[in-house]
This record gives sequence, structure tokens and C-alpha cells, in this order.
Amino acid sequence: MFKIAEKKLLAPDIYLMKVEAPRIAKTAKPGQFVIVITDERGERIPLTICDYDSKTGLVAIVVQAVGSSTKEMVKLNEGDSLRDFVGPLGNPSELANMDIEALKKEKIMFVAGGVGAAPVYPQLKYLHGLGIDADVIVGSKSKNYMILEDEMRAVSGNFYPATDDGSYGFKGLVTNLLEDLIKNKGKKYDRVVTIGPMIMMKFVCKLTKKYGIKTIVSLNSIMVDGTGMCGACRVTVGGKTRFTCVEGPEFDGHLVDFDEAMRRQTIYKSEEAVKLHRQNDPQEKGCFCKIDLGGVK
Repeated sequence: MFKIAEKKLLAPDIYLMKVEAPRIAKTAKPGQFVIVITDERGERIPLTICDYDSKTGLVAIVVQAVGSSTKEMVKLNEGDSLRDFVGPLGNPSELANMDIEALKKEKIMFVAGGVGAAPVYPQLKYLHGLGIDADVIVGSKSKNYMILEDEMRAVSGNFYPATDDGSYGFKGLVTNLLEDLIKNKGKKYDRVVTIGPMIMMKFVCKLTKKYGIKTIVSLNSIMVDGTGMCGACRVTVGGKTRFTCVEGPEFDGHLVDFDEAMRRQTIYKSEEAVKLHRQNDPQEKGCFCKIDLGGVK
């Protein structure tokens, strides 16, 4: 059992949890993830590590309550325990394996969308520890959904917020802000790392390809079991089949088949709808053919 030492509401339905997991805290690197199982009936949930501290033995994760399992997870409070907390899994960020002197010569921009800010933060923090302050764009629906701003401002060079409704920072898409910085503000970047919704990463990559900027994406959103065995994390990169859980989660964004990856994301949508229906109405045992499955047939 793994005790929850801290729980904090970051935004509507988005929580930060710090979990007592000293072995993971000692070996984790930016970009890696953990598999979390809430209780004996819970399913495996892959979550990217948001932060880790080898001294305190705490590992931070960010949980967005969108499905039946994550809704159950966020019901837990400080002092409660998770049944399983396994990791670190996946490959570390490419940045963590680069020569430090070579890394210091690069100008890096991170582009995060929504809860994608959570896996971006440890990479910013890692670079900051090396004396490198990268820039970061964080996009959200509105100011209320902007997470980890103070933490990222403390370890970045320039922090650029963007909101869909214009309630904070730049009004519009992160791609529009990035292009404005490059085209109109004279910013030059050697590398972009983008993490967030699949559609956002797709268009960030289309933009950076136009400007010839190397771009890394994290495909953690299509992971399911964390081992590659279920096959849900299959993705085509450069014409070859790769498994995000074991070969990623980071890949060259200019080589990823995003349309295929987005189709793969819908595989479990109807099953999740049924689970949520049963969770809301435990007595329901009949036919589910009338449930709105969000367009999934």
C-alpha cells in the first residue's frame, strides 16, 4: 500500500497527489510514468510523474477525473492509500540523456496543453537544475484550468499562458502563440517539446516542421496497461509500429501518424461510457444500447 501524503485541487476535477514511494523517488527521471491501481477492483492507470524528491520519498502525480477509475481515485484523501504504485516505467526524456554542454547550447521551448503541464514541469525543473531556463507555453480552456503556473514560472525562462476564452494571457491556440513568438517577436528555438491533447500536438508539429524545428512529443495519453501487451499504445512512427509504453512515451513528432493515434484513442470510449453509467447507477443491469456513446458506434 502507498500512502497519499498530500492532495491538492489544482483546477476543476484536476488534483495533485503526493504519494509515499521512496524507491521510485530515488530512481525516477523526467518523462517517466507510474502505473497506479486504486484498490483490489481497480484497473491499471498509467500516469506521468509530475515531480519526485529522493529526500522525502514523495512522488507527485496529477489526476484528472474524467473516467470511472480516475473518479474513484480522486475520492481518496490524505492518509488514504493506493493499492499499487509501480514505476518508474517508460524511457526518460531525451533531454535527460543528452550531453549537458550540448544541451546548454540549445534554445528550448515547451508547449503544454491542459494536464500536459504536469509532465512538462519535471523536464523544466531538470533543465533549471543544470542552469538552463527553457521557455514554456501553457494552454488551457480558461484561467481556472491553468495548472502549476507558479511552479513552472520558478524554473523557466519565459512563461507564456494562453487561454481559449482569453481570460488569461494570449487569447487563442498555443500554435498561434508559438508562431507569433517566432514570426513576429523574433524568437528562435532549436527544439520544441510538446505534451497535451493529441490534436494540439499534431498542429504544433505541423507548425514546427514549417520552421524546421526539431520537435518531441509525448504520447502518454494512448497508454493503457503500461507494458505494451494490450496493444492499445501502438503507434506508427516513421512508417514503423512502435509501442508507446515500452519504446516511448516520447517520439519524434514529425514522424508520428497522429490521425492513426487519435483513432486509437477512441477504442475504449464506449466501454468507458458503460462503466460510468454503472458507476452512477449501480442497480442498472439492463441493456446499454440507449447510452450516448459520444458518436462511437
